[in-house]
Amino acid sequence: MQLSAGDDAVTPAPLLTAPAPAAVPSARDDAPPAIRTRGLAKSYPGPDGTTAHAVRGLDLEVRRGETFAFLGPNGAGKSTTIALLCALARPTSGHATVAGADVLTEPERVRRRVGLLFQHSALDPDLTAEQNLRVHARLYGLRRREVRRRTAEVLDVAGLADRRRSAVRTLSGGMRRRLEIARQLLHSPGVLFLDEPTTGLDPHARARIWEHLGALRDRDGSTLFVTTHYLDEAENCDRLAIIDRGRLVAQGTPREVKAAIGDDRVVLRTSDDAAALRVVTAVAPPDRAVATGADGVWLRVPDGSAWIPRLCAALAARGVAVHAASATPPTLDDVFFHHTGRTIVPGAGAGAGPGGGR
Repeated sequence: MQLSAGDDAVTPAPLLTAPAPAAVPSARDDAPPAIRTRGLAKSYPGPDGTTAHAVRGLDLEVRRGETFAFLGPNGAGKSTTIALLCALARPTSGHATVAGADVLTEPERVRRRVGLLFQHSALDPDLTAEQNLRVHARLYGLRRREVRRRTAEVLDVAGLADRRRSAVRTLSGGMRRRLEIARQLLHSPGVLFLDEPTTGLDPHARARIWEHLGALRDRDGSTLFVTTHYLDEAENCDRLAIIDRGRLVAQGTPREVKAAIGDDRVVLRTSDDAAALRVVTAVAPPDRAVATGADGVWLRVPDGSAWIPRLCAALAARGVAVHAASATPPTLDDVFFHHTGRTIVPGAGAGAGPGGGR
């Protein structure tokens, strides 16, 4: 996608190199959101003459300067939503504005004001880090005199100034990801979309990427829109949304979406889980499902810690020994499973809940 410099071309502001403030920048209550959608939808004709609905009536708001996690199972509509918000696909119906520009009537302005980090690398491995950045800067229409300055600035911000003449193929996975993020900062985007930014990286590299993103957000007030399968990453975002089969099924802060489930998860590891399942089912409230998983017998009840003594007493009376008992509040994976019937924990089997076998 080649963008030429025109009336909308703006000389980017320099990136600051001073230490980033600790506080997250907060938008004014009356400030327009960085992303707003109303009834956004995208459908495609199916091979059998039916219509496939990738995104259905999406109502979404992302505030300026926040880090927003976008979660969903494979095929839920995440990639299609990002394509619509970046004006890379045209919605079938509905409305969306991104960074103050309308995706339908001002697609070029949207593309100039956003950055998009793809899940898979789009770097040229045979070019140096500096050459990759310069090519991208010219594609975005930066004036020639700005390219050298901006390239040096973003390399410094990414901590790659000393590797600017290194071929990309010689960089580690974490360095390449930081270089790709730096590349998307060349034109000073108001909104940065990141599709699985840490997939395939080791825990240390993942942590460094998020430190880097947090510093960028705090320094420049950028809005970060992130898809991720790592729930510890989503847990630390300001807000999140879960999409399933093209529809938003939950939205709010991590604390809010977990509170919506409400009940604690009680797990009992016993000497005979089959017998324990029958006993716990008889004792539990009639509207509560009881199941077994890899870690034992489990159910969801309010105030789980108060239920443990009662359940243990009932099991002891039937001769079933309890080896361990725990009560934990809902996790984001519980929220995800509650709304989608699937787990998002990397490496977990499809359709298995957090307790296994739900």
